[in-house]
Amino acid sequence: MSPRRPRVPPGRAGRLRLRHSLGTALRGADLLERKLRLLLDRERALRRTADEAGRRWRDGLAEAETWLVRGVLLGGERALAEAVPADRAGVKVEWTALMGVGHPSAVSWTAAVRSPAERTPANTALAHAEAAYRAAVRAAAEHSAARTAAELIAAEAETTRQRVRALRRHWIPRLRRELAAVELALEEAEHEEAVRRRWAASPRRRSRE
Repeated sequence: MSPRRPRVPPGRAGRLRLRHSLGTALRGADLLERKLRLLLDRERALRRTADEAGRRWRDGLAEAETWLVRGVLLGGERALAEAVPADRAGVKVEWTALMGVGHPSAVSWTAAVRSPAERTPANTALAHAEAAYRAAVRAAAEHSAARTAAELIAAEAETTRQRVRALRRHWIPRLRRELAAVELALEEAEHEEAVRRRWAASPRRRSRE
């Protein structure tokens, strides 16, 4: 159940409170819309980055597999096994925040290092394959980070859009209706008071005459 709104006091105090609430709601909606625009711009940029990295990943993987087949044909599977370094590559994802939304911002890549005791690739095809696989793995990490960031930003953008919709379509119109009703009641009360004063003053005017 949603919490009940506090009862609006009658008269000028109620009008003052409603005006304040309406102003707050309007400013909040403006701020949320600015936040939404920033989030959507960032999401679009991240999706472009993810698409570009995805293409580099697929192209690099295809190139690496082509060189790998050539290298194995030239040197055999033993040459491939001997060319694999014992060290492993490392990927570190850096995070940042936009409008309070944490998301991946960059990828730090550490390539595998071959020790002096380890053999280098037996032929140039395997050397090309190794370089292409490294580039493909890095592109895959960048693609994953950018895609994850875009999804996180998109989720926050959708939440923000729902809040703006609730303010613009429901909360603000309701406050305006309530304020209009209070102002109308005040105007009627002031008019009635003015009429009563004129009526009260009329006998005194006639007695003076």
